[in-house]
Amino acid sequence: MARHRINNTDEQPLHPVEPDRHWRQLRQGDRVSVRLAPGVEAGGLVDAVTADHSVVWVDLDGGRGRTLLHCSDGVEIRQQAADTPSR
Repeated sequence: MARHRINNTDEQPLHPVEPDRHWRQLRQGDRVSVRLAPGVEAGGLVDAVTADHSVVWVDLDGGRGRTLLHCSDGVEIRQQAADTPSR
C-alpha cells in the first residue's frame, strides 16, 4: 500500500479542454499533416472525429497505423491542400 495518500481528489474540479479552432474544421476523410514532436511529422487521413472535436483518429501514411490524438496531447494537426503530396 502507498505510504502517501492524496485525499479529496474526487472533489478537485476538472479543467475542460477546448480544441483549437482548426481541430473543429476536421472531418472524416480529410488529408492532414500531424506534427507529433519538433521534427517528427507524418501525413495521414482523418478516420474519425468525436462530436466535440477534442479527439481525432488519424490513419497515418506508409502503413504506420491508426493513432488517437487528443487536443491536450500537444500535437499539431493541419489540413493539407488537396494538391499537396503527403510525406
